[in-house]
Amino acid sequence: MVEGHRKKVELKISGMTCATCATTIEKSLSSLNGVTNAQVNLGNETAMVEYDSAKLKHADLEKAVTDAGYRVTNEKVVLKVGGMTCATCVKTIENSLQKLDGIVSVNVNLGAEKAYVIYNPRVLSVVDMKISIENAGYQYLGVEGEETENLEEEAREKDLREKRTRVIIGFAVGIPLMILMYIPVSFPFSMAYFMLIVSTPAFIYISHPIFNAAYRSLKNKNLNMDVMYSMGIGVAFVSSILGTFEFILTSEFLFYETAVLLATFLTMGRYLEARAKGKTSEAIKKLMGLQPKTAIVIRDNNEVEIPIEDVQINDVVVVKPGGKLPVDGTVIDGESYVDESMITGESIPVLKKKGDIVVGGTFNKNSVIKFRATKIGKDTVLSQIIKLVEEAQGSKPPVQRIADVAVSYFIPTVLAIAVLSFIAWYVVLGNTLLFSLTALISVLVIACPCALGLATPTAVTVGIGRGAELGVLIKSGEALEISEKLTTIVFDKTGTLTKGEPEVTDIIGVRIKDEELLRLVASVEKNSQHPLAEAIVRKAEEKGIRLGESKGFDTFGGKGVLAKVDGKEVLIGNRILFEERNISFPKEVEEKIVRFESEGKTAILIALSNKISGVIAIADTLKETTKNAINEFKNMKLKVVMITGDNKRTAHAIARQIGIENVLAEVLPKDKANEVKKLQEKGEIVAFVGDGINDAPALAQADVGIAIGSGTDIAIESGEIVLVKDDLMDSVAGVQLSKKVMSRIKQNLFWAFAYNTALIPVAAGLLFPFFGITFKPELAGLAMAMSSVTVITLSLMLKRYVPPAKKDKI
Repeated sequence: MVEGHRKKVELKISGMTCATCATTIEKSLSSLNGVTNAQVNLGNETAMVEYDSAKLKHADLEKAVTDAGYRVTNEKVVLKVGGMTCATCVKTIENSLQKLDGIVSVNVNLGAEKAYVIYNPRVLSVVDMKISIENAGYQYLGVEGEETENLEEEAREKDLREKRTRVIIGFAVGIPLMILMYIPVSFPFSMAYFMLIVSTPAFIYISHPIFNAAYRSLKNKNLNMDVMYSMGIGVAFVSSILGTFEFILTSEFLFYETAVLLATFLTMGRYLEARAKGKTSEAIKKLMGLQPKTAIVIRDNNEVEIPIEDVQINDVVVVKPGGKLPVDGTVIDGESYVDESMITGESIPVLKKKGDIVVGGTFNKNSVIKFRATKIGKDTVLSQIIKLVEEAQGSKPPVQRIADVAVSYFIPTVLAIAVLSFIAWYVVLGNTLLFSLTALISVLVIACPCALGLATPTAVTVGIGRGAELGVLIKSGEALEISEKLTTIVFDKTGTLTKGEPEVTDIIGVRIKDEELLRLVASVEKNSQHPLAEAIVRKAEEKGIRLGESKGFDTFGGKGVLAKVDGKEVLIGNRILFEERNISFPKEVEEKIVRFESEGKTAILIALSNKISGVIAIADTLKETTKNAINEFKNMKLKVVMITGDNKRTAHAIARQIGIENVLAEVLPKDKANEVKKLQEKGEIVAFVGDGINDAPALAQADVGIAIGSGTDIAIESGEIVLVKDDLMDSVAGVQLSKKVMSRIKQNLFWAFAYNTALIPVAAGLLFPFFGITFKPELAGLAMAMSSVTVITLSLMLKRYVPPAKKDKI
């Protein structure tokens, strides 16, 4: 092994449980060609690996660990990058960072101007990434989340200012030069020399950034649009100099005004693009702006204003009217209306009183409240939303691959077309050198993969940001694309279609008083956290019944519970459990059960010492928006399915109230995911709507999991879409927004492809033999500039989009 290629790296590994795990990982690493030594330490869960960096990359080592069935623990960082202008800049930065050892994955978002990097912090640091970005010729503007907003804003303003100045100078010089070309004005000196003297300083000043970027690109062995633009404006200017001195070319080859105006239009395009791109991330900036810098807390019985970073859990925080709540917490004193629209999208302020949960970043309207801090820093709802939105904006929907593939072939193809058009016109068809050169320059400057590169990321960034403003958090670009293709939507019943606050409606004792039956059942159910159990305990408390102690509490997953109270064995459950234990019941009890179920109530059966002793009926009320949401999904031509653990009669009775025809009843919680899988096997693309905690396996199994949040728990692992509010109409809004964003992405891609496929042939002179139509290079430059601006403008229109499901609420 060459000494310079020898490297030693430490990997942090999770998932090891015993010595054989360590041995397995060592064998997997040692089997790689290039690894000279691998030692795994089970105690501190690390692996030290010596390897030949000429044969292996860091990612190869990680793959070996993953293939062995374990995980390497890495860190994620979001870097702000300035100076990107087109899709090839994205490739340049991604390639530059991926060359660093220790990088696991890199995803650069052109619209958001950020690089999302997963890396091994034991191998390289953010400083190494900074150097790599700057060496590639771009600006490193800091890490997302750090106090770099001003730096980023200053850099953007400076860049816009410089571009604007170049555009003004370009037009101030280029337009008079163009007028001189068409108006016969006699000068006592050579017009060519005059144009050379006037245009040269302006051309150098305007085009310097373009040539500089092209040089950096070639230095990094990349072909980007700056290389092509440099060739176009460079050929125009050099031809003019040769024509001025009549060296090789004649005096008719004067393109000075073309070269200046071309460089001006290219710069103007970049200026408009940079201004528009700055607006795509406004939603995330708005969210970040919600975080107050200070908080008033009670310390030693005094109100003290401290930096928000110094707030501790359990601190008592005081918020005065007109103030922002700094962190999450529970109200302990006072009442006030709080505007939560920035978090939930709900415009009507909510009354907060003692015991209510409040969220940081919301706005206190009319009275002083005190609350105890429960979540601070990165754990607050607002921080979780910001993190989720940032990660989602950095993701790529699969449709982006079309643009990525097109961009990778784009520049070589355009260069080939430019050279072939020159050869065809000059050599094959015998046209003039002036015409052939004009066609070459026009092709070089009209081609634009920038629009292709911006089509998807700008729409994803704006669309996901808009979702966050509406209280609909979409976790990835892939979720957007799948949501557009849904065929079936499955709803969990309890807590999703219904309020999840069931109430006891009927108590029927068999050979036992109703009140005594309730006492025994509640004494058992007080050990359970199931909503039905809580309803029974609540009923007993309302009646003032004193509960007894239960012993030997046992559960039967999704079927019931068993315990002893006052020496009696109390079995509580559904029909399935009673059938399994061969407990029968008389006809009159059966009739009552059937009646309850046909009314949409859940019948809880009770047996004492294996003999039927009574029935308790419990009903759950539907949410106010349930029926409207179901109707909206039906109008979208989606198949709607309800899934529940209730028996078929109860389930169908509730489904009839809602308007759902497809019901999956008597499904145990652990089997919900399997039912979703069965639908997928039939070719359905399935969304599952559930509460994100009990329904986690089904949410994960579905093509799109829609988790209904409580407004305070955004960090739901399962679910590609998280609803901040407990409102089913937001699930409709989430699907409508996804469809709109995907429609805009396709529109953007269409215009980007259409622009290039239509105008490149025109620039090459295809229409000249038939209609005498040619493209002047300066007009080609203007058309190129407008293509990117068009795509970004279409994406920015999503900022004003209101899903039909939300129109009455905004």
